[in-house]
Amino acid sequence: MIILAFLAFYVAFNLGANDVANAMGTSVGSKAVTLKQAIIIAGILEFTGAVLFGHGVTETLGTKIANPDLFISTPQTLMLGMVAVLISSGVWLQIATSLGLPVSSSHAVVGAIAGFSWVALGINAIDWSSIGLITIGWILTPVISGIVAAFFYSLIQRWILEQPNPLLHLQEWIPWLSAILLSVFGVIVLPSLTQPLTKFLIEEVGLNLPPHDIPIFTGAAAAIGLTLYSWRQLDHSTIQNPVESLFARFQLLSACFVAFAHGSNDVGNAIAPLAVISYIQRTDSVPNNGLNIPIWILILGGIGIVAGLAIWGKKVIATIGENIISLQPSSGFCAELATATTILLASRLGLPVSTSHALVGGVVGIGLVQNLKSIKFQTLQGIAAAWIITVPISAILSAAIFSIIRMIFNSK
Repeated sequence: MIILAFLAFYVAFNLGANDVANAMGTSVGSKAVTLKQAIIIAGILEFTGAVLFGHGVTETLGTKIANPDLFISTPQTLMLGMVAVLISSGVWLQIATSLGLPVSSSHAVVGAIAGFSWVALGINAIDWSSIGLITIGWILTPVISGIVAAFFYSLIQRWILEQPNPLLHLQEWIPWLSAILLSVFGVIVLPSLTQPLTKFLIEEVGLNLPPHDIPIFTGAAAAIGLTLYSWRQLDHSTIQNPVESLFARFQLLSACFVAFAHGSNDVGNAIAPLAVISYIQRTDSVPNNGLNIPIWILILGGIGIVAGLAIWGKKVIATIGENIISLQPSSGFCAELATATTILLASRLGLPVSTSHALVGGVVGIGLVQNLKSIKFQTLQGIAAAWIITVPISAILSAAIFSIIRMIFNSK
């Protein structure tokens, strides 16, 4: 089990090095935070999100992509397949990170599961509808995010940055920016954060509250507080460019939200296979009635993500933050806001999408508004190529590794 835990840590490490750039890439690129500050902030929030709220996505990935019912008579086959998933997805994420390419860890894991399932049970074992949805998401996500980012940035450019007195107009827009920021990110983060308080007030105190009242009240109070704080900062600001300085603060807050949400969501990509393996070893059966995630597995995934970000994360952060277009805090803020909006829309439609795809699309959308010549298309070509081949490469790697593992296991 120690070797398997190391493999899960290996996947989480590479996931942290690659995917956490989604949270902090634009903030570092726009100079809202330094690389060291980004690593510390993202490390804390990614770990917290992973440990507190990572079980839901982990259970989905562990039981929904490869149907456990197909492996009822052969649970050892499912276990060997999950070992192949850990190795293949970790290897591909490492290769992509070494090249500085932001790819989707979700797509890597889904491709790996499809690959071993094909070898183990045949082509009919693959959920082709899920693969089709991923393909649709790959096409639509960057397009939608780019449109949303271009819209947000056009508004800020038109009504704030290009005005004769941008500081005065920013003061008028602060309440709206605060409400938009906390509305979009609050839908992702606040329900999870306030869930324990809501449960306590309803079950223990006996208050008759709709479940959404606490998040709405918290978000409204936070928006008012952020508005008052921002006005105070502008009134007492002595720096040369107070407009971009305030946008840097907004962008940092949005990056914190993304980091927390990313940790709670994407940690499942690293630890779901380990959770399935652990279940099979404990019960000698497949998890077809749900999957209980031991806390040590969540902690292992959180530590792996943080270690990967700290040691190797700067390569992909540089790609997103500096090698597509030059970013200012105002443009970086719009890119992150567009990313969150796109992910929310996709979640409502049930489309499996990638934060990496959304953020790159958002950055490109900003570039289209600023100046088409400012976009470094050579970087985009490399990123797009990595996106296209992630699922098939992961599937081929997983199929090959599973075949080798099964051959070794059966020869004993």
